[in-house]
Amino acid sequence: MTYEPVSHELAQVNIARLRFPLDSPELKDFVDALDPVNATADAANGFVWRLESDSGNATDIAVFGDEWLIVNMSVWRDTDTLTAFMYQGQHRELLARRREWFERVSEAMATLWWVPAGHRPSVAEAEERLVHLREHGPTPYAFTLRTSFPAQEAEAVSRSA
Repeated sequence: MTYEPVSHELAQVNIARLRFPLDSPELKDFVDALDPVNATADAANGFVWRLESDSGNATDIAVFGDEWLIVNMSVWRDTDTLTAFMYQGQHRELLARRREWFERVSEAMATLWWVPAGHRPSVAEAEERLVHLREHGPTPYAFTLRTSFPAQEAEAVSRSA
């Protein structure tokens, strides 16, 4: 069996506005679950990369200049592998409890986009994609799991899309 080289990988970012400080008792369950969930992601089928600082996670990386926002960013082989990880196991359990830890926000807090294989997106790039989604809705430049676009459309897209 031969495989064609992968030309694109799927980048995802999601941000959340904390309801309490990270070191508060209210967030203890969330903080305690970070390392195990990240280890599960790292070993998941289709996982490529995730943003992390020296702490091993990304909770201390600034996003949109707001200390109450935390960021999670990763790269996956495709939407199927990302979805499979998101909706099973301990990650699914954490998703079910997100309202305990994070504020409800009306604007988009997550987006996806295709990157050239091997590219590792920056937080600034993720912020730009998220703003684009908020302003234009899903496009090949920034989209959602519900409204996704194939990787073949990624190269033809510019910021003005």
